Amino acid sequence: MSVLSTLRHPIVAAPMAGGPSTPALVAAVSAAGGLGFLAAGMIDTGRLVADVAEVRARTDRPFGVNVFLPGSGPVDEAAIEAYAQRLAPQADQRGVRLGEPVGGDDAYPGKLAALLADPVPVVSFAFGLPDRAAVAALRERGTEVWATVTRPDAATAAAELGVDAVVVQGTEAGGHRGGMPDDDDYALLPLLRLSASRCARPLVAAGGIADGPGIAAALAAGAAAVQLGTAFLRCPEAGSSPLHRAAVAGTGPTALTRAFTGKRARGVVNDFLRRHDAAAPTGYPQVLHLTRPLLAAARRDGDASVANLWAGQAHPLAREVPAAELLAELSADARAALAVVAERSTRWG
Repeated sequence: MSVLSTLRHPIVAAPMAGGPSTPALVAAVSAAGGLGFLAAGMIDTGRLVADVAEVRARTDRPFGVNVFLPGSGPVDEAAIEAYAQRLAPQADQRGVRLGEPVGGDDAYPGKLAALLADPVPVVSFAFGLPDRAAVAALRERGTEVWATVTRPDAATAAAELGVDAVVVQGTEAGGHRGGMPDDDDYALLPLLRLSASRCARPLVAAGGIADGPGIAAALAAGAAAVQLGTAFLRCPEAGSSPLHRAAVAGTGPTALTRAFTGKRARGVVNDFLRRHDAAAPTGYPQVLHLTRPLLAAARRDGDASVANLWAGQAHPLAREVPAAELLAELSADARAALAVVAERSTRWG
């Protein structure tokens, strides 16, 4: 029996690295009948193991862990150095030094080994597709494997690897693009329909969904479940900063940018994004490490003009309610929306 078939609500809490996806949020969503996801990106293996243990202590319901795949290929070091010089005066004004723009694999081998040694119900991958050996090893241990894609051809490739489900992430989604390359621009609805025509695996729809009618639309378009991230950012269980919560509660526009991390990600538009987007080079995690001290100082100082404020296009729909309450309300609103559509369809000639 698949994990998706055991859910009371077809709702997945997206893994949000950098703090929002706390064990408390993951457990609250899973315990309420959805599927919570820990974000393993940007933490060490020891922290991942501790977070998994905390979720298990809070609930016996299934949950997932999302892992960042390491990047491949060279980066333009001269472009990254030029970007560092561009940001240096701003860092000086803040009284911090920029970080070293180093590469790295986000401790991927250690995290994969930990998840093989102590299996969890679901492991999903972002920033590309896992290799066939990793998929097979996880599934042999009883772990479902999900892949994140942003292009229809990637959905086909994921199915050929033998994954159990495919997360299709439209360009409306907040945070980083989950596929590779990251220059795709498929909106969720066409991506979902194109993927459904090519991929026989269950599809989880992600991107710009934050209320019941949005969930209903994705389910009607062929999704087996929906993945919401921004909708949970204002929940008390989330680890979102006050600055982030305020931005999500506002009505500001969002945009995709490499300015903060070197990889395209959607956030609320602010001065830093406007000033540096055009100059930002491709290079993750190099640019992430470069900007991290400056962004941390901005969050510390409550400066929304500089901090990265990841959010999807539908962020004004997010509400400040406990995760379990939000899950129940979203599910009820989705059922009501589907009922309205069913009633209207009886009038079609």
